[in-house]
Amino acid sequence: MRYLPLTSDDRTDMLAKIGVASVDDLFANVPKGKLMKGLADLPTTKGEIEVERIMGALAAKNVPASAGPFFVGAGAYKHHVPASVDHLIQRSEFLTSYTPYQPEIAQGTLQYLFEFQTQVALLTGMEVANASMYDGSTGAAEAVLMAHRVTRRNKAILAGNLHPHYRDVIETLSRMASDTTVALPANAVDAGADLKAVAAAIDAETSCVVIQTPDVFGNLHDLKAIAEKAQAAGALLIAVVTEVVSLGSLTSPGAMGADIVVAEGQSIGVGLNFGGPYVGLFAAKSKYVRQMPGRLCGETVDAEGRRGFVLTLSTREQHIRREKATSNICTNSGLMCLAFTIHMTLLGEAGLKRLAAVNHANACDLADRLDGVKGVEVLNKSFFNEFTIRVAGDAAKIVEKMAKKGVLAGVPASRLWPTDKAEKDLIIVANTEVNTDEDRAAFVAALQASI
Repeated sequence: MRYLPLTSDDRTDMLAKIGVASVDDLFANVPKGKLMKGLADLPTTKGEIEVERIMGALAAKNVPASAGPFFVGAGAYKHHVPASVDHLIQRSEFLTSYTPYQPEIAQGTLQYLFEFQTQVALLTGMEVANASMYDGSTGAAEAVLMAHRVTRRNKAILAGNLHPHYRDVIETLSRMASDTTVALPANAVDAGADLKAVAAAIDAETSCVVIQTPDVFGNLHDLKAIAEKAQAAGALLIAVVTEVVSLGSLTSPGAMGADIVVAEGQSIGVGLNFGGPYVGLFAAKSKYVRQMPGRLCGETVDAEGRRGFVLTLSTREQHIRREKATSNICTNSGLMCLAFTIHMTLLGEAGLKRLAAVNHANACDLADRLDGVKGVEVLNKSFFNEFTIRVAGDAAKIVEKMAKKGVLAGVPASRLWPTDKAEKDLIIVANTEVNTDEDRAAFVAALQASI
């Protein structure tokens, strides 16, 4: 029998405190048909060796990213992570230092977080950065709530070409906070129209506009004009970056006038990891620092004049009263921060620029090859290492056919917009430094055979 620590009276008291009548009421927001009816169809008991065999057989059905040419991106990218990164993060002084609840005895942790913040601020072109968020999408949602606090407004405008997963997280958190979001329709063909639509939607009620560059289709955007328009209306510009390697080549969001920058740092030091854990980068203008979520580490000196590190700001609910907290996030991606910091340190400024240049060159080479394929059209006028193609046929079916030929070709747009009237003939293709000439040739051959 299972040990259940709560009695019926305990559960009744807890439900009464929350203000619901039953446990089922806690799942009221889950769409009908999504909840399981009854128990999962699994054996009640199995021995350890039997479970290993069953799970191994299930895992064997997956096609890992390393199995062949890999061109999947759309927010999570396959990059080379040096072996030294994994080796160093597993050193005991890092691996066992979970979090700086007692800062005075966590100097090593605080120091690498301080270095991480410095790297993020330099990358994004901003004045101050925090000690990380869970990931890019939750960081974007926290940025919107921060903008509401700064402007004392509660309306966010979301660009149509913002990654749909980021949009969904923002909309969910906004709905729970009774805030307003205006999500514009995606436009893969005319990227400029997306920014024009955002500009037209800004009004006196707008708290912030959220724009991604490179956007989900890979298009690059100059944010200067939209930043000026938003700020003239008293709103903030939140810039989102899902491919942080791009900042090795492109003008930083800060230099284009962004008030808050949110990025997914997975591309540097962190593997695909089947979707996580990742690391959210969060930076802002210094005048907004007291409204930033999460932790911020600072440098100081001790009583003997020696360099040391402290938690300068920690406006989270486990540090201060819940009602005064700027964030309900109760941890940061500490180990992923360390991996990011080590990889970034190994690269250095010159290394990051070279890495970005190789990514861009590889993507340009693939785009040029695809331009010569009958039934294929490259839609982007400008891109970094990711672009969108229109194919003659159902993109999802073509991607499946290419997978059977050993090429993981990209992300069909219909997968990101499954319930919308998304164009069914679009594939978002990413090409990083890990792809070789042979990989690109295999992509072209598999695509020609699958259309």
